[in-house]
Amino acid sequence: MRSGWRILAALLAAGAAVCQKPAGPSPISFRNVVSGSGIRFVMDNSPTPEKHMIETMPGGVAAFDYNNDGRIDLYFTNGARSPSLDKSGDRFANRLYRNDGDMKFTDVTAEAGVAAEGYSMGAAAGDFDNDGAVDLFVAGVNRNILYRNLGNGKFEDVTARSGIKSDEWSVAAGWFDFDNDGLLDLIVVNYGAWNAKSERFCGDASRNLRVYCHPKWYDPRPNQLYRNLGNGKFEDVSAKSGIAASLGRAMGVVFADYDQDGRMDVFVTNDKLPNFLFHNLGGGKFEEVGLLSGAAMLDHGKAISSMGAEFRDYDNDGKPDILMTALDGETFPVFHNDGGGLFHDATYSTRMGPQSIHHGGWGVGLVDLDNDGWKDLVTTNANVNDLVEMFEAATYKQANMVFRNNGKGGFEEIASPELAAEKRAHRGVIFSDLDGDGKIDLAVSSLGDPVELWRNTSAGTGHWLTLKLRGSRSNRDGIGAEVRIGRQMNHMTTSGGYSSSTHAGVHFGVGALEVIPKVEIKWPSGITQALTNVQSDQVLTVNEPKP
Repeated sequence: MRSGWRILAALLAAGAAVCQKPAGPSPISFRNVVSGSGIRFVMDNSPTPEKHMIETMPGGVAAFDYNNDGRIDLYFTNGARSPSLDKSGDRFANRLYRNDGDMKFTDVTAEAGVAAEGYSMGAAAGDFDNDGAVDLFVAGVNRNILYRNLGNGKFEDVTARSGIKSDEWSVAAGWFDFDNDGLLDLIVVNYGAWNAKSERFCGDASRNLRVYCHPKWYDPRPNQLYRNLGNGKFEDVSAKSGIAASLGRAMGVVFADYDQDGRMDVFVTNDKLPNFLFHNLGGGKFEEVGLLSGAAMLDHGKAISSMGAEFRDYDNDGKPDILMTALDGETFPVFHNDGGGLFHDATYSTRMGPQSIHHGGWGVGLVDLDNDGWKDLVTTNANVNDLVEMFEAATYKQANMVFRNNGKGGFEEIASPELAAEKRAHRGVIFSDLDGDGKIDLAVSSLGDPVELWRNTSAGTGHWLTLKLRGSRSNRDGIGAEVRIGRQMNHMTTSGGYSSSTHAGVHFGVGALEVIPKVEIKWPSGITQALTNVQSDQVLTVNEPKP
């Protein structure tokens, strides 16, 4: 009997170690290693004196293993000539870089066939045909592209026969299986009606200072939902699903099962309009419940410039919360999931309000940077207006920021001299262990400046586990699967940040645990699976149990 109690006590202590903050600070640090990486990409947004609104919006990044060699590769979207939307010249090509290990990369764009066409914005990675090779969707201005990964290092443009349209200014997209049929569906989120010929003059005409216009001059548009029919075909179900009934100026899209009913829900950020929370009702129907749930706006009731978003559990209470970025003076909002389908504004109780109010943000990620069992927050920052310093007491180019999770329901900004030194017009970001050391690294795009490749050099970090999920009855990627370790909860998704996509499994920091007593997985098919006594510090491939 005593030995039984000792075993139980040990298991309880191990579970607590996963979710309790270790005593004393654990420094988080990064080093920009792009100069020796082989990545030579500079995003060209083609800025013009006419200040076309599209010029300030691009910058998506995708991280995924395109050649199945076990290393995460990087894809960067690029602009085109403005306003013609023509990728004339190599400078406008989107770029795919193969990860050769140890933070070394090779440009394989030409041989892979993914330079793209038109003015690209966002990217979304997911295996839509369940063949084991991750495919790529590129969202752009009146030009969306679906690339099918052929599995031999090459991609094929299958947009024309897929049924996916290119009739909107699309900023981002995301893969998720909304009907749990084992096939990944696609949502494409659109900004506003844009026509170069009707672009207004905004700014100070007396000084001939022209700036990018306020979002109110761009009429809101519906988002588009495509159901995967198999065989490379998609059906536009935007109207009959209810998605198209809500008009917005979408900037970001993320997914989580916020009410734990087994169906993935959709959160969409909107620029100067209330955000959308599409509750998945089943049967192919969605209900927009942003205002009813409390996630549409901050407590002051004013719509803000909502940008990138995350939909994950920051306080280890087992429910996915919503975090996002916005512009200077608006704070970076946090909406805490209270259960019962309700959220409350936790921006100031988490201390994100005062720490972010003087910053503008685009990309955002909730990831455990020091592997202590608590997800930290990263934001990529810049003002939207390149001439803002002539009008306001604000800064255009800004440094990225890290906010460490204090394990008490809040975040504390980490002073990082390395990050502070790189003030740029930052946009997209991905979060992935690029060098295989178990620590999450970053790749960040900027307008008109070189990519930043941030190697996580944090010392004294905890143990970790990354799960690569392989569905049998669920979709091949396991997107939508929910994973729990102790009090921690995370889920498999490739959407997050701003116009960006990270397809790299589900990462956990587990603190002092060398052996994890239990890992629980709830697959989109409804199957539950438990792994016991799992060795930490590894990338573990888990196959969904077959019938």
